[in-house]
Amino acid sequence: MFGLKRKTSGEQIFDTLNTAAMLLICFVTLYPIWYVLVNSLNEGTDAMRGGIYWWPRMFSLGNYQAVFDNSGIMTAMFVTVSKTLVGTVTHVLFTAMVAYALSRKDLIGGRVYLLLGTFTLFFSGGLIPSFLLIRQLGLLDSFWVYIIPALFSFFNLIIFMAFFREIPEGLEEAAKIDGANDLRIFVKIILPLSMPVLATIALFQGVLQWNDYFTGMIYINNPDLQPIQTYLYKIIAQSSSNQIAADAGVVNKTVTSQSIKLATMVITTLPIVLVYPFLQKYFVKGMLIGSIKG
Repeated sequence: MFGLKRKTSGEQIFDTLNTAAMLLICFVTLYPIWYVLVNSLNEGTDAMRGGIYWWPRMFSLGNYQAVFDNSGIMTAMFVTVSKTLVGTVTHVLFTAMVAYALSRKDLIGGRVYLLLGTFTLFFSGGLIPSFLLIRQLGLLDSFWVYIIPALFSFFNLIIFMAFFREIPEGLEEAAKIDGANDLRIFVKIILPLSMPVLATIALFQGVLQWNDYFTGMIYINNPDLQPIQTYLYKIIAQSSSNQIAADAGVVNKTVTSQSIKLATMVITTLPIVLVYPFLQKYFVKGMLIGSIKG
């Protein structure tokens, strides 16, 4: 066809090797997930024999029944969903407000705030001072220990600022002429124009909140306030998943501790996997913020 350039043999070899390498990377990345899913859908006692690689040999939903029948796991799941939703929304709004203020050129002391924030990217107080601070604030064994310390991230603030500085100043000036104050401008103009970066930061923080097990392990002693990731960590670390089946009242001997671990892993991973495709287009736009000027 007119205008098409035929590839040389070297280019064809390169394309073939590149495609093979990408397929290999995809397989190495996705197969462990598939392996866990397949074994979680197989009877536990049968799975202990091994040899299950591609499809369940004896399909069963007993592992998931044991998980959902256990009140401890369901409570932990509720805590995880709650802290992810509340923590993500509050983090995005609070960080966006601070970033909008620091992106204004007329902010007094703005450069000092940025220098102090940059310092925190490289240095931190450490675990012991953080624990003492959380204790002094009265956040130990409190749901708010998941929310308040995670309200702000200077790294995410930098991403917000890069986006806000690309918004034409004429929009704000026109709004001020019409009598709008800074808060109204932020809510009515800035936020609606910032959907790509809002979705990007929401994805960052949502995944961080969902996967966080460390906060529940260090600051929470009340089992009713521990998230599912901390619960799963204790199952794996303490090999206590045999007790899960007993707590759930499962008398089916086809359920094992290992099969319950795998089913719990699938349940904790599935929500993020399902949400990501809907945010992907915003995620790509958000990651390109500041990289292309035009």
